[in-house]
Amino acid sequence: MSNSRSTFFSSTLKTFKAFKLSILCLSTSVLLTACDGSWFSSDQEPQLDAEQINKLIPNRVKDSQSWADDIFAISQELNIIRDKENVCTMIAVIDQESNFIADPHVPNLGRKAVQEINERLEDKLGKTMAKYFENMLKTKPTAEDNYLMKLENVQTERELDQLYREMFEYFAVHYHVSVVAGAAKLVGQDIAESFNPITTLGSMQVHIRYAKANKRSFMTINQLRDDLYTQQGGLYYGIHRLMMYPADYEKPLYRFADYNSGMYSSRNAAFQKMLNRLTDADLDLDGDLLLYNKDNDVRMQKSSSEKALIEYFSTNPTAPSPRKIRADLKKEKQQDFEQTETYLLIKAKFEEKTGGDAPYAIMPKVVISGPKLSRDYNTNWFAERVNGRYQNCMSKAKRIKLEE
Repeated sequence: MSNSRSTFFSSTLKTFKAFKLSILCLSTSVLLTACDGSWFSSDQEPQLDAEQINKLIPNRVKDSQSWADDIFAISQELNIIRDKENVCTMIAVIDQESNFIADPHVPNLGRKAVQEINERLEDKLGKTMAKYFENMLKTKPTAEDNYLMKLENVQTERELDQLYREMFEYFAVHYHVSVVAGAAKLVGQDIAESFNPITTLGSMQVHIRYAKANKRSFMTINQLRDDLYTQQGGLYYGIHRLMMYPADYEKPLYRFADYNSGMYSSRNAAFQKMLNRLTDADLDLDGDLLLYNKDNDVRMQKSSSEKALIEYFSTNPTAPSPRKIRADLKKEKQQDFEQTETYLLIKAKFEEKTGGDAPYAIMPKVVISGPKLSRDYNTNWFAERVNGRYQNCMSKAKRIKLEE
């Protein structure tokens, strides 16, 4: 057996020993999770009640007890431990995303919405349909009170979302979308949902795709959207997205980064950093190991990370095959990725080459942009802002005495 293979198996053994400990659910992270990824409670874990949660919410928040009651109830429903760290994690993200306002006003939202339509309408609908849609905007439902005027006057995301739905539903009914040239692919689909640009909703800005995949009850897509704009609904899906996945992060900062750039993006960015150290790939540390389409399905095209892995392993007949590499990378949004042959081998090779421990997580380098933002930001900016709110919350939490 070669020295490199021996090193690999030695590292693998250490990893699986660590994994056996994780089966006991003794996480080293700030957040405790059950073996199946759900949250558990412990009689030995002191937990905050609704009144104590209220004391951690910023003083400027109106009706803060109502928000605290919802955080308490949702944590109970999802079986999340209400310790100081977890509660402050939730409070920090809620405050960053909306300042505890269920449907906040967005400055210049109407103007940005009109600009967005003017810039992307043809790309979204094609030339023929775009002309029909432009005419509708200027003349319907009446020339004196047309959709373009309504767009310019919206002030909240919910108003804009509902107006988009109304416009596309009107368009689909009155302009016979199914027979318009180039629209055949839309037959049988909800055109309003297909083209609605409002994809992140509510007080915690949850992607509609995530909410749809984790619906708490049967509801139509429009009912789900409306639910996200309520205080309780926005919190439920946001807390679910933020907390309901296990990750062994030493700092909550990385969970905050994940909330912005995707689950496990901080861990995956560290994997990309290790791969850069082993190769000349110079990968972007964005935390995405595969390429995805707009529906979040994996594309056939290989990503730079996948190409780098295939090339790196190409000279080793015992290393993972391209097919195995892709199968492993498909687990990049799961904790199980850490137990794949691809991850373990790269980790072992990194430690062999550097003589140090492999990094578990680093800050992903992702740019945030969109019509709701005044300028572009990056994930580090978001995570640091949330972390500041988290630290302020934890300072307050130190003054709260919990009964053991």
